[in-house]
Amino acid sequence: MTIQFIQYPKCTTCKKAQKWLNDHSIAYENIHIVEQTPTKDELRNIWQASGLPLKKFFNTSGMKYRELGLKDKLETMTEEEQLTLLASDGMLIKRPLVTDGKNVTLGFKETDFEQTWK
Repeated sequence: MTIQFIQYPKCTTCKKAQKWLNDHSIAYENIHIVEQTPTKDELRNIWQASGLPLKKFFNTSGMKYRELGLKDKLETMTEEEQLTLLASDGMLIKRPLVTDGKNVTLGFKETDFEQTWK
């Protein structure tokens, strides 16, 4: 499967991650997180493949996250409710979100990219 690079073009972290992929000649499908927000099922599959807690998928530094007061609400929400919320607005998703269906990286840490995508 092709690597999906799910990102927001104005995000500096996404730009760094994209540069890393390009510098290492790694092919990927570029997906705009707001124009093509992953569906609830896609997010469920990515989350399950990642082995990470679902709350890690939230962009906790985003305005939308703060506006909705999610810091306090996430604890009481079911996983289904959290997935529905993430699928409702790409700006709530931590980015870049990179996956090939089996491997997943959230955000950009060069060491994680080295281990996962090289």
